[in-house]
Amino acid sequence: MNTDPVKAAANTIQAEVIAFLGDPQTHSRKGIAVDSVQRINTHAAIVFLAGQFAYKIKRAVAYPFLDYSTLEKRRLVCEHEIEVNQANAPQIYIGVVAITRQADHSLKIDGAGEVVEWAVLMKRFDENQTLDKIVESGPLSDTLANSLACAMVRAHARAPLRQAGPWIAALRKYINHNSEDFTRHPDMFPIQPVSRLTEASIAAYQQIKPLLETRGAAGHVRLCHGDAHLGNIVRINDQPIFFDAIEFNDIIATGDVLYDLAFLLMDLWHRGHRHEANLVFNRYLIECRSDDHYQGLAALPFFMMMRSAIRARVTTSRRKFCPDHQQASLIEQAAGYFSTACDFLNNEPPKLVAVGGLSGSGKSTIAASIAAKIGRAPGAVVLRSDVIRKKLFGVAETENLPQSAYTSTVSQTVYERMYELSSQVLKSGHSVIVDAVFDRERERDAIADVGRLAGIALEGIWLDAPEKILVARVSARKNDASDADEGVVRKQMAFDPGTITWRKINATGKLADVLKRVENTLG
Repeated sequence: MNTDPVKAAANTIQAEVIAFLGDPQTHSRKGIAVDSVQRINTHAAIVFLAGQFAYKIKRAVAYPFLDYSTLEKRRLVCEHEIEVNQANAPQIYIGVVAITRQADHSLKIDGAGEVVEWAVLMKRFDENQTLDKIVESGPLSDTLANSLACAMVRAHARAPLRQAGPWIAALRKYINHNSEDFTRHPDMFPIQPVSRLTEASIAAYQQIKPLLETRGAAGHVRLCHGDAHLGNIVRINDQPIFFDAIEFNDIIATGDVLYDLAFLLMDLWHRGHRHEANLVFNRYLIECRSDDHYQGLAALPFFMMMRSAIRARVTTSRRKFCPDHQQASLIEQAAGYFSTACDFLNNEPPKLVAVGGLSGSGKSTIAASIAAKIGRAPGAVVLRSDVIRKKLFGVAETENLPQSAYTSTVSQTVYERMYELSSQVLKSGHSVIVDAVFDRERERDAIADVGRLAGIALEGIWLDAPEKILVARVSARKNDASDADEGVVRKQMAFDPGTITWRKINATGKLADVLKRVENTLG
């Protein structure tokens, strides 16, 4: 058998470095003892958790998508890892350190001898605070989900612009890579489903390619994180921090910002945290303040499919580094991601749901609660009139507006904006929930017309509750987009809404009971 002597030497040196970094004595200094070192293996790197720090070395390997085969290449990629992560996680990434060979042939971190390996030095965090660990014990809080979306919006806003052409071309290659990898493992990925997924992927790609080109020209293709699944996000001081961005290939890290978002949405959805996925999704759309993204939703099923398929491939590649007792679990995970990928391209017609009722009837709570269950993943877009009004005036959602912001003329502008966005979302193939009072017949007729123009029948829900309950609810609100108070409720009660043909729901009692009535009505 022929053996590459250069590769063999590199593997020998790396084995020595791995033993060195895995030794607690290496990290014990100045009277501070490190009792143990935890090692994390991936297909391309090894991380050593030692005391307050973490050291990450690149494996001396070459794959079709990365090349760490030489010491110089590993140095450059370590430096690039610091560069691409500093903006999102400056509190984690410290710098690049050398592993050197001393005169006595021993190894030392940042010594004066010959450099034999390079490592990324990081400040260690609580590994139990990564979001994949957090969701194992329960759902993300609404506060954390909203913070997560806002953090991603900020990350995308500062991400460098990139040309769309190379990334769009690479997407087509990724489809081929998916098919090739899946075909090599028929024990995990059955041949016929692989063939169907490949065909559906190609068809979806061809359909959205012009859209991707348009979005690239509009500045929505950027050098993003590229690998923003839950395991690469950690909660520090109650804030989500994105770390471990893709450093080995800028083309792979480049993409439409919705493609970057899709990784996070996919991972939440796949793990069964669908309400949280929908919260992140809707908060992202609100905070971005870009109409382009409503049209861009036509590409989201393809994006989420690709993220899930690639995750299945990456999980499969870890088998060779995984001990025997973990093989079955790894195979199950990979098969699960593949199944999820197939599900994302299942065609599901969009729905248009309107939730109306007087202030305090619970419209926004109900809309947010049912959104994940309506339409394709990650659930329906929620368009709330209160939020649209605040955006129209350029103020924060919880900032009170003056009475002049609630004239009939302004309200008509708000509703027309809501109709316009609803139409855009439905044209993208996505479902919509519109959340507004809708106490005028012309408003209810207008949203029904939006549906008719899209070939979709409106499902209208009217939440009904007595004045006493409505007043109590608006009086108890805190940090909410609605400015309605007791006076607003009494004024609404005195107004004749005309004939309401929407399905009326008793909105009194516990939320779970009201929600059940709404879901039963919607089927």
